[in-house]
Amino acid sequence: MWAALLRGGGRGAGGLRGLASGGPSWSQVVSEAEKIVGYPTSFMSLRCLLSDELSNIAMQVRKLVGTKHPLLDTARQRSLAEITELIHTAFLVHRGIVNIGELKSCDGPLKDMQFGNKMAVLSGDFLLANACTSLAQLQNTKVVELVSSAIGDLVQGIYYENSKSSEENCLTDDISISRWKEQVFLSHSALLAKSCQAAMELAKHSAEIQDVAFQYGKHMSMSHKLHSDLQPFVKESSSDTMAFSLNSAPAVLHQEFLGREAWIKQIREAQGKGNIMDYKKLREAIKAGKGVTSAIDLCRCHGSRALAALERFPPSEARAALANIVYAVTRFS
Repeated sequence: MWAALLRGGGRGAGGLRGLASGGPSWSQVVSEAEKIVGYPTSFMSLRCLLSDELSNIAMQVRKLVGTKHPLLDTARQRSLAEITELIHTAFLVHRGIVNIGELKSCDGPLKDMQFGNKMAVLSGDFLLANACTSLAQLQNTKVVELVSSAIGDLVQGIYYENSKSSEENCLTDDISISRWKEQVFLSHSALLAKSCQAAMELAKHSAEIQDVAFQYGKHMSMSHKLHSDLQPFVKESSSDTMAFSLNSAPAVLHQEFLGREAWIKQIREAQGKGNIMDYKKLREAIKAGKGVTSAIDLCRCHGSRALAALERFPPSEARAALANIVYAVTRFS
């Protein structure tokens, strides 16, 4: 995708439309992107992994290592995309570790849960180790530095996410939306932003172009996170009793407008016997305030910044596909 971004022409020429115009669904934009790059975007596709043809192609491409053939740059771009997904998947697997001390009898036998934790640690470590090995094989020190720093950002961001107090079952600090954005950048945006920058480095583009790619990745992923946080509040099919994070953007913005003390009071009023949270009551309280509309505005603000970054690239199918991704994560219906 990024390899084709700076090649102008083709379908999708012209300026990018505004966010108010709406856009296609997430599944549609992913399907369109796959058509442009020529293969499924997930490296976990068994059809690709087990394909003899693709294995043979990979073996032939390895022979080009050390040469200046342009095909090698395309192969490196794909390798970087797979490395990024490996790292993302590794951290998702690690997040699947459960707190043994908080388990209830209905959760399953303790021995099985402990075994599941061990598998999550080992599986995540295995994926991360393979990603690091493939990263070194790209033979580009700046790319290694960028992706390595993104892994460090992920660790730091997840640490912040898990440092909340279990006593209040809510935000530990009087967190502002600016602080929330800093934490989300570390835990969600840094990997994509720095991978986009690394893709431009692999293609030997200038520092200016690399920064533009970084800005697109940063703001697109921030929009994606905000869109995800908003689903329990805007999705018509969502259950009234569906739980949502008290660290989500609508909740943080609601607290900013309402005040810390009033927010804690609402949380305690929504807690019944045994500290069981009445999420329906809490959701209605947040929807009655300005948190949801402000989160939607913030999502579209980051989407606009992502589109502004894309305007620096010539019109192409790749640019149109990347823009459609932004439209998909800023659409609320």
